[in-house]
Amino acid sequence: MISYIIRRFGQSIIVILIVTILVFFGMRLLPGDPIYMMFNPNQIQNMTKEELDQIRHNAGLDRSLPIQYFDWMGGVVRGKLGESILTKRPVTEDLATRIPISAYIGVIAFLISTFLGVPAGIISAIRRGTWLDTVVTTLANLGITVPIFWLGIMLMYLFAVQLDWLPTSGFTSPFENFSLSIKQIIMPVFCMAIFSIAGNARQARSAMLEVLRQDYIRTAWSKGLTERAVIVRHALKNSLIPIITLAGMGISGIIGGMVLIEQVFNIPGMGRLAVDSMFKHDYTYVQGITLVMTAVVVVSNLLVDLTYGWLDPRIRYN
Repeated sequence: MISYIIRRFGQSIIVILIVTILVFFGMRLLPGDPIYMMFNPNQIQNMTKEELDQIRHNAGLDRSLPIQYFDWMGGVVRGKLGESILTKRPVTEDLATRIPISAYIGVIAFLISTFLGVPAGIISAIRRGTWLDTVVTTLANLGITVPIFWLGIMLMYLFAVQLDWLPTSGFTSPFENFSLSIKQIIMPVFCMAIFSIAGNARQARSAMLEVLRQDYIRTAWSKGLTERAVIVRHALKNSLIPIITLAGMGISGIIGGMVLIEQVFNIPGMGRLAVDSMFKHDYTYVQGITLVMTAVVVVSNLLVDLTYGWLDPRIRYN
């Protein structure tokens, strides 16, 4: 087990390094110059080439790309993600205020998608062919296909504009105003969770149906065990591996959804900062945010892999 964890940790580091390289050099291939984002067009016209070169030098953008990358990675190793090209603020400090907002919404969306989608899929499998199965399957298919940004706009129009039940946008800390905070995150959380709820329900239904066809389940029924005993003691645990896999993948889906949902609902989280920084060519923000998001996805995948051994004793880590 220890050797497996060490090997997977090494693989995770390689994945993170590859992602940082792709993002670092990919951002610099985009058209545009971050120096021109610092000033308005009139100021740029009044500046000489020497002044612009000096500003570029102060920002470290006149060095070769490999040197810039290794300089940034050196700061990452020391726990520093660099400074914003535009505002000169430390990226770590700004992320420290943005990450809790995204994590607050993302964790709630993940918990709802897991504890709502998985039971719905299991119940649908147990009651296969009934009206309940039809309803769950239909809703799951709709949830898989609906675009979350369109859904967010429609929810905002209905519940905020037309019915005036919920705030249109914004974010308030639950420690400042708990009631307002809950109202503000209802629509964003639903939009983030809908795809994962549908995916978990479909996967749980499929996995449970597969397990219910196994011989040991028929043996359990023939022994006269109750439905609850058969499902909970024999079928549920053996159907969880594909469900856990999809739930782990759902984390990356929720992280990706943050980028869209935080823009739609004007939430000052990490996803919105990533989009704003990309349009402004603020490289260090994009690099830092990508690093954090990649690390979360990699760690979640590692935890999923380790969970397999607990769910299925036949799995051995060499």
